[in-house]
Amino acid sequence: MDYMDSGLRYTPKTDKEWESSVQFLPAADNKKLEKKRGPGKVGAAIGVVVFAAVIALMTGLLVWHFHYRKDLRVKKMYSGSMRITNQVFEDAYENQNSSEFRALAKQVTSQLKVIYSKSPQLSKYYVGSTVQAFSEGSIIAYYLSEFSVPTGQEASVDKAMSTMDKLVDKEQRTLHRPGNALVFDDVVSSALDARLFSTEFSNFLNFAEHARANKNNQIQSPGFPHRPYPSNSFLQWQLRADPDHVIKLDFDTMHLEENCKNDFVKIYDSLVAIESRVMEEMCGYYSPSEPLTFMSSRNVMLVTMATNEKKNYPGFRATVSQVRRGSKETTCGGQLMGESGRFTSPNFPNYYPPRSLCQWSIQVPAGKAVKLTFKKFLLSEPGQENKQDCRKDYVSVNGKKLCGEHPDGTVTETSDTNKMEVLFKSDSSYVDRGFEATYEAIDVKDPCPKQFQCRNKRCIKTALKCDGWNDCGDMSDELNCKCSPKDITCKNGLCKPMFWKCDSVDDCGDGTDEQNCGGCKSGQITCKNDKCVSAKSRCDGRDDCGDGSDELDCGRTADTRCTEVTYKCKNNKCIDKVNPECDGTEDCEDGSDEENCDCGRSMFKTSRIVGGQDTEEGEFPWQVSLHIKNYGHVCGASIISPRWLVTAAHCVQDDGKTRYSQPGTWEVYLGLHMQRKIGSAVVKRNLKQVISHPNYNAYTFDNDIALMELDSPITYSDYIRPICLPSPQHDFPTGNTVWITGWGATREGGFAATVLQKAQVRIINRSTCNELMDGQITSRMLCAGVLSGGVDACQGDSGGPLSSPSGNRMFLAGVVSWGDGCARRNKPGIYTTVTKYRGWIKEKTGV
Repeated sequence: MDYMDSGLRYTPKTDKEWESSVQFLPAADNKKLEKKRGPGKVGAAIGVVVFAAVIALMTGLLVWHFHYRKDLRVKKMYSGSMRITNQVFEDAYENQNSSEFRALAKQVTSQLKVIYSKSPQLSKYYVGSTVQAFSEGSIIAYYLSEFSVPTGQEASVDKAMSTMDKLVDKEQRTLHRPGNALVFDDVVSSALDARLFSTEFSNFLNFAEHARANKNNQIQSPGFPHRPYPSNSFLQWQLRADPDHVIKLDFDTMHLEENCKNDFVKIYDSLVAIESRVMEEMCGYYSPSEPLTFMSSRNVMLVTMATNEKKNYPGFRATVSQVRRGSKETTCGGQLMGESGRFTSPNFPNYYPPRSLCQWSIQVPAGKAVKLTFKKFLLSEPGQENKQDCRKDYVSVNGKKLCGEHPDGTVTETSDTNKMEVLFKSDSSYVDRGFEATYEAIDVKDPCPKQFQCRNKRCIKTALKCDGWNDCGDMSDELNCKCSPKDITCKNGLCKPMFWKCDSVDDCGDGTDEQNCGGCKSGQITCKNDKCVSAKSRCDGRDDCGDGSDELDCGRTADTRCTEVTYKCKNNKCIDKVNPECDGTEDCEDGSDEENCDCGRSMFKTSRIVGGQDTEEGEFPWQVSLHIKNYGHVCGASIISPRWLVTAAHCVQDDGKTRYSQPGTWEVYLGLHMQRKIGSAVVKRNLKQVISHPNYNAYTFDNDIALMELDSPITYSDYIRPICLPSPQHDFPTGNTVWITGWGATREGGFAATVLQKAQVRIINRSTCNELMDGQITSRMLCAGVLSGGVDACQGDSGGPLSSPSGNRMFLAGVVSWGDGCARRNKPGIYTTVTKYRGWIKEKTGV
């Protein structure tokens, strides 16, 4: 029996008086107020009488207010589990309608009432309990308890419930307990997620599945895949496995509303929704290529789903199976010997189970030391992302705890001897993907041959020392340095790349790189044309800058004078808001700033680690691979409409051998993730025409932009979508973080990447960039440099997008054009500025 349907008191939608949002009750009976009349004395003078009447009225109102305020109640639900040690599990306990289940449930709820009576704070507010399920071990009872708590007392009830184990112990030590009383231990209790008993729910559905050997069961949201899941619904699936087995839950589809406040799925390592046993909360759309496989710690699991009244989606489908304890999938740890090896957290690269404990003892040949490198490290929990104490899930290496989330290969540990102890521990809530680690034997006397050893024992190339980049991760390679003339010498002794100078980001940490930038004095603002005006001039209705930039973002909705920096709506009226297009708010009277906004978004949730690395499938669905027929990938491009692409002009210039300007030379691959792997998501097209910018200069790379028209329009999918085109006035500020993507060479002179690569870069100050590039930067070029060393656009990335996040969309800020070498740390990449060509693009394509 579901707690939502177990009688009137447990049906939240009928219990309006317990909602936390309840308003004050209507005015009470006047006679009651008269009994609480304020202390007034009637004098002879009329003024005294009036004064007394006012006092009486105010006192009466206060008495009414507080008298009824204390009667306002909040419904509080708590979930929990307890192990019954003096009973043996029977199969009939799986069936909530069996007489055996009902008899034991009655006994549990009866004893729960006695337990709560041991706490004065709980006994006076207790309403009742229901048992949701039983499972093996000896018997575990899963229950829900309801309390009607006066407003303001919620915290004290929470505190009392946190001592549930002590209350149980107190009840167990009662002298006059009945001889057949249940004996409890392993008590777990927590407040139920309030979203799970919303008063808006009109639909409650319960499902149960028992996995069997060599048999896979499927669970799915109602209607999947032919129609959306139901609105305003609470659904739960109780999953069981045989004794000595664990549950394996493998999602092949997860497609819910993006905001978890509206629709969500929560998975519990339990048979009732205990928050201290929640494994994961999910919403949004996950790529099928991203593994979503969970394993329980015992033979039970609960999947819950809650939906609101709007925007329903296809839902989810998952396979339920069981895995025997002691099998390879469920075991971890052991003795590792030899010169090198590899090991992972359990179930990697899927989610590790809760309550895992693994220990590895590593031993390399005598006289050597152990070097441990984590290729992947994902041990993060909500609220614990930046915690250093590692109180939740962690890896311990020779007693040193490691946790959180780290870029690939950046966590390294080295032993002092030929032995190392590695421990992995996960708690009972929230799981992650875990880690992949490799170990190798190294020379104790020379642990980093021909390399620099960091303070944290990591080895890096000697050339990376004192180059301004934190390659060690602990800054030890950047201490006690003498900076080169090409670097910024910070006052605190650090060296930083020159292209970070004057980008409004304090890279030195002491402001050195943002000094002497030719900026405006204190009390002045810098106009977009670099003119300085008084800060008092901002938003005063006068164009003090001369380009109107001091009157931008002033909150005016009408009568904005049109200038080169104001956004022009379709009705030719201008607004002062910066970058209003596709931000979710209609700023133009005609709504034209929110037209054509089905762009610039990946349909899938994206991966979390940044840096130069593989993308996820569908992460940059506007990325195109341009192939020369019978040759392969040569350049990149971006989708801007079902028929049109943007690329670089230098990609389509004829040479002595190949007529790159002719559409018949090219094959276009859209939705491609891995070169030479043409999956079902990939669409191949030929070209109808190629339009290179008429003013392209092959010597200076000025106006390096071209358009390509497909021979037939494409249909958008999860893997093929356009990027948003910016308006001519769109602002991409210096210092902003943007993305480059492509299959280009992963190092200078190297081979092209197989999997689409991504890297974060930062927009660089134009004048600084022009100095670095010996005056070659025109007003139609944009510079961007890497956030982590050794990453940049490279040969084969040409023509691809420079994608700039704005809100929850990406805009095409630039087209990969040229650079000095490839992946050179102190040489930025140069991109064609798309805003300068917005009119030309519209003229040629209509987009």
